[in-house]
Amino acid sequence: MTATADLAIRMARATFNRALADADLKAIEPLLARDAILVTGSDSAVITGRKAQLLAWKREFASADRLVYCRTPDRIIVSPVEPVAMEQGQWQGTATDSGRMLASGTYAAKWRETAGSWLLEAEIFVTLA
Repeated sequence: MTATADLAIRMARATFNRALADADLKAIEPLLARDAILVTGSDSAVITGRKAQLLAWKREFASADRLVYCRTPDRIIVSPVEPVAMEQGQWQGTATDSGRMLASGTYAAKWRETAGSWLLEAEIFVTLA
């Protein structure tokens, strides 16, 4: 189960990264739990709920100077006692117009398996550069 869960979470993360690059809200929606929480990296703004996150991404996608965010997992720890896992890794934000990396840092994400799918329940980002 652990290897299968690890692969499923990595595939879900890759899908999320592609959706961010493609500005594809429909691909992001099924990856988020209904009450998902996101804590941003710079100002620690808390975005609570799938609907709120989709609205935030919609605004981000419409921005003339938007960044494309990519999250790269370093480690995924799957719980042996609950259907949850912790993902830890590095993130970066790249300007769409120049391709320059403008922000980066670390993140942690909590996933929960629900009805055979891994959903993001919580993410916290820290801006380091």
